[in-house]
Amino acid sequence: MQKILNVALAKRSYPITIGENLLSEFQHFKLQAGQRVLIATNETIAPLYLHTLIGMLEKHGVKADSVVVPDGEKYKTIETWNSILTTLLANNHTRSSILIALGGGVIGDVAGFAASAYQRGIKFIQVPTTLLSQVDSSVGGKTAINHPLGKNMIGTFYQPQSVVIDLSCLKTLPRRELSAGVAEVIKYGIILDAKFFDWLEEHINDLLNLDINALSYCIYHCCELKAQVVAADETEQNMRAILNLGHTYGHAIEAELGYGNWLHGEAVSVGMLMAAQTAKLLGKLTQTDIDRIKNLLIRAKLPVNRPAQMPIESYLPHMLRDKKVLSGQLRLVVPTKIGHVEVMDGIDKDMVIQSILLT
Repeated sequence: MQKILNVALAKRSYPITIGENLLSEFQHFKLQAGQRVLIATNETIAPLYLHTLIGMLEKHGVKADSVVVPDGEKYKTIETWNSILTTLLANNHTRSSILIALGGGVIGDVAGFAASAYQRGIKFIQVPTTLLSQVDSSVGGKTAINHPLGKNMIGTFYQPQSVVIDLSCLKTLPRRELSAGVAEVIKYGIILDAKFFDWLEEHINDLLNLDINALSYCIYHCCELKAQVVAADETEQNMRAILNLGHTYGHAIEAELGYGNWLHGEAVSVGMLMAAQTAKLLGKLTQTDIDRIKNLLIRAKLPVNRPAQMPIESYLPHMLRDKKVLSGQLRLVVPTKIGHVEVMDGIDKDMVIQSILLT
């Protein structure tokens, strides 16, 4: 059963379609015969789904070129971004061409950034193939590449024309990647919806076992929650920052250890517990709630302890490069109870270090 959700952004509004075997169904892509597209994907996804997507598009009169880039967070770089732009230019794509991002969060972010820059902006479609990208990064229009000094520091806000979420793609997702996606799912329960957190405690095994009904409900609800936040604060001036729970800590881990050594969701898992410990030190969160969060992360097969090989003194330099920093002061998202968070300024740096030590 297919579900359709609308991201309400006035003239930039777009549909999210969720269902099985959508790569074979032309109508969800909002394309027309005679149009040209470039499909950007990676070396892992290309053998699995590229042929199916090209065949379906060309059957309906859409000419499809493709570019296949290396797979992994460490390739979320200016070089990969440039290779997509070079392919667009080499194949004489125009402002009427459409870029399709077929893959996980890395492909979606880099291809979306390329679409925003090519000839000052062409349309693009998100076709996320990982759980993490389906519930989070494909929705909301954040596009970016990484820099050795910081994650997602170079990019744009640029909305897709549609998001097509094919649940069938999760059947080929490695278990570690699946768990990494569940970290972002758990995040939504902590920041916005205590009842959804309750549901996750009951159904976490169903998600890990790829139960289609549980996945469909979960992905739709996460997209629904994110769409509400994005509609209220598209360019992250205030409310949208809550979606970054655990990310300031987690991005520090990713940058210090080398992108890809810890998956994004794994780093966010530990980062959320660091944020929870910070909240407890501030007197804003109970140990009972911390225990519930930690136990659910453990059940999702996610890490709950900071990486032993990362020196404590290396966290703050990375965290102070975070996009939410104002006038040299950390701004952190901290949970005050399951289902609610606050964005706080000026938290004492010694308290931040103490929360890291407790994790």
